[in-house]
Amino acid sequence: MALVLALAPAAALAAPAVACDAPAYATVLHPAAHATQDARAYWLDAQFLKWPGSSGPGTYRIYHSAQARLRAEHGQRVRGADDSIEVGVPDTLPASLFERFGFVADGVELAVTRKDLAKVSQFLAGQTLLVQEDEAGRVLDATYLQAPGALDSLYARAAEDAALGVSVDAARTGFRLWAPTAQAVALCLYGDGMGPATRSAPLQRDATTGLWSATIAADLRTQYYTYLVDVFVPGTGVVRNRVTDPYSLGLTTDSKRSYVADLDDAALKPPGWDGAPRPATLAAQSDMSIYELHVRDFSIGDASVPEAHRGKYLAFTDIASDGMRHLRALREAGLSDLHLLPVFDIATIPEAGCVTPSVPDAAPDSDAQQAAVMAQAARDCFNWGYDPYHYNVPEGSYASDPADAAVRIREFRAMVMALHAVGLRVGMDVVYNHTTVSGQAERSVLDRIVPGYYQRLDATGEVERSTCCDNTATEHMMMAKLMADSIALWARQYRIDSFRFDLMGHQPRAAMEDVQQRADAAAGRHVNLIGEGWNFGEIADGRRFAQASQLSLNHSGIGTFSDRARDALRGGGCCDSGADVITAQGYLNGLFYAPNAMSAGRHTRADLLRAADFARIGLAGSLRDYRLRTVDGSDKALHEIDYKGAPAGYVAQPGEVVNYVENHDNQTLFDINAMKLPRDTSSADRARVQLLGAAFVAFSQGVAYFHAGMDLLRSKSLDRNSFDSGDWFNRLDWTYQDNYYGTGLPPASDNGKDWALLRPMLADAAMIKPAPADIAWMRDGFRDLLRIRDSSTLFRLRNADDVKQRLRFGNTGPAQNPLVIAGHLDGTGYAGANFRDVLYLLNVSPEQQTLVLPEEAGKRYVLHPVLRGADAADRREREAKFQSRDGRFVVPARTAVVLVVEQAE
Repeated sequence: MALVLALAPAAALAAPAVACDAPAYATVLHPAAHATQDARAYWLDAQFLKWPGSSGPGTYRIYHSAQARLRAEHGQRVRGADDSIEVGVPDTLPASLFERFGFVADGVELAVTRKDLAKVSQFLAGQTLLVQEDEAGRVLDATYLQAPGALDSLYARAAEDAALGVSVDAARTGFRLWAPTAQAVALCLYGDGMGPATRSAPLQRDATTGLWSATIAADLRTQYYTYLVDVFVPGTGVVRNRVTDPYSLGLTTDSKRSYVADLDDAALKPPGWDGAPRPATLAAQSDMSIYELHVRDFSIGDASVPEAHRGKYLAFTDIASDGMRHLRALREAGLSDLHLLPVFDIATIPEAGCVTPSVPDAAPDSDAQQAAVMAQAARDCFNWGYDPYHYNVPEGSYASDPADAAVRIREFRAMVMALHAVGLRVGMDVVYNHTTVSGQAERSVLDRIVPGYYQRLDATGEVERSTCCDNTATEHMMMAKLMADSIALWARQYRIDSFRFDLMGHQPRAAMEDVQQRADAAAGRHVNLIGEGWNFGEIADGRRFAQASQLSLNHSGIGTFSDRARDALRGGGCCDSGADVITAQGYLNGLFYAPNAMSAGRHTRADLLRAADFARIGLAGSLRDYRLRTVDGSDKALHEIDYKGAPAGYVAQPGEVVNYVENHDNQTLFDINAMKLPRDTSSADRARVQLLGAAFVAFSQGVAYFHAGMDLLRSKSLDRNSFDSGDWFNRLDWTYQDNYYGTGLPPASDNGKDWALLRPMLADAAMIKPAPADIAWMRDGFRDLLRIRDSSTLFRLRNADDVKQRLRFGNTGPAQNPLVIAGHLDGTGYAGANFRDVLYLLNVSPEQQTLVLPEEAGKRYVLHPVLRGADAADRREREAKFQSRDGRFVVPARTAVVLVVEQAE
């Protein structure tokens, strides 16, 4: 985004109407004479520095200019300095600095002399260059410094317990902003979200904390405000940035102004909020079963919702709608949590004037639909929302009136109330690992207040973007504080029961453990935390800190998504493209036993055996120390089994793993099966494969995670990344008539390179697309799985010892029948087991299979009560046969059979 800069001198704060209402969001007060912005050196703390790569003769000096007048040109003396500090080489660095900055490359280590330490604070609030000079004082090299280490040691430790943002009572309104490098900060007040400023006031700086604050002797509730922050920006100069509050509690349309609010005010609560009942805290994290849902997807196409509520928070309050009936039925079947894709303030959804594209009625394999959708993608009302703008405010596009900050707060709470009323706990998808933009971009909030602090920088001072966007640095104290403060606010003020962290592996474990403690304290009850623990990018393998990643969270109680069984069941990996998407079949969709036209001859029985083992690894909760007889005949702990160079078993406790085969990312399971199953697979059998996928998740130890619509054979017309694909490719049908397969080629941006492969499959939509009867069968079968999981704690074992002692797999090793997974759960004496024995048999084959399990001989197995009930969805399970004399089982084709021995046996 281009930066709009007013180059004329800014008006003084004595004229607030000019300063507060200037058309530019940033005004350059003093352009930087030193135009480059590379920052190759590090201010480790207030005293010590390191310059990677720097060596050789010469001396080092830090130069400072409050008005950005420094010029450091090679071979000349530095010009424009207000002051300077000579730095020397210390004997050694403190061990704590080695630990924090171990990722910094080798280079010269420097220290500020004690007599000059008092200057450091002043230097940080302006242009500061570290210069290597020759004996005559001429520049050999010069660089800006990355200052978070110094800012943490000087200010953040003193500020980390401070309450930031706005506070208000009947007599006064207080404002607090952390801006330790700012030269001045002023407050702009507005009577509403659109009109001119009514007042301005300077904020005062606290030298110990770097906090700027002001108190107005008036109750300013319902008014709006922004800040004017005068701060040095490398490469630009001293800039006056007009910014919203990072700790905003409310916002006006498109986040232009922050809102003065007290979230305890009755005016910000829907009727009945204070006394509204909440679902009970779960006994164990493994009790969680989650349905992941997008607010707009939920109701935008639901004709049973009043038009004004469609796509909005209030749709969840329409308790008689088709969508709410669906959610209520899931809860009654045993679902515990509804997780909402991001609902904090989102940068990429226009809150006023967004459009709904008109999509042509075209052929199933036409590119016309995606062309119409993508032509309006930047202006339409849809985005997944992984583009955080303000972390503590509900997104305005889901409110009935985004211009009224109070409305979005009340309506968000009304949504939570309505879901709690039907017994569903509410979870939020949160994104603290990146911001949408950084630097001087208009929607950059944090980086325009404390440049270079909140974002993670590379070795030259550029923002890291491994997360797809502008990475934040939660290893820095005030970014970690912002995350913990934010989660605590959502847990207390909005009664959020659980959180799912996007790309959590980019955050320190210590920061996440602090989040857990703060959330529990704020809520007065345990708040469940799960997240993506992927290990990649600049922080991979603990290069900068101990991560909150898959391999680094043992015994934390925080859950991470497991890709072990996911990949084995689906086939291939998350990021496959080209022919691999079709040829890399998985355990569910034909690996070796039912090859499709493109995969014939590609796979071997050994591949199938290995996939069966990884399916068992998932069912065992990916536990590190669970032992399994593997395909080579050896008995191994799961951490001894290799998964792409990492241990297949990686968690210490079952509550630390999240099991899934489908979520918002990548193709839906129906779509991946549309590509991988043999083309002539019937629509009824496609539904069976889908139900088997859900069964593997439901029966796996740990957290069960399901994507909304998986139970309805949801399709996105093969779209691999529908984050900005509009309503068209993200539809849900709560009337169970359509799954929207074959509604056009998916958007070219992420799928175009594969169109030649996808087009024939979409052209065959009539063969692949399910009938309403298939959708209804899957819906009811999925609910049966939830009932089975809910019926016994054996499917939700509490700790690793329980899993090791009570879960046993039959039919393992090199002589197994790899088409059937047999898992036995021992319920003897176990609280909540409700059965003495449970045996599940998962047959992925399109043909009936016979299995002999001698260890089950002599038992009186019967179908699980849910499966033998009159309303059971899958009547094929009743064809299962058990011969007690020798433990012989006949398992129907593509069926999940659950047998039990009652406690009285």
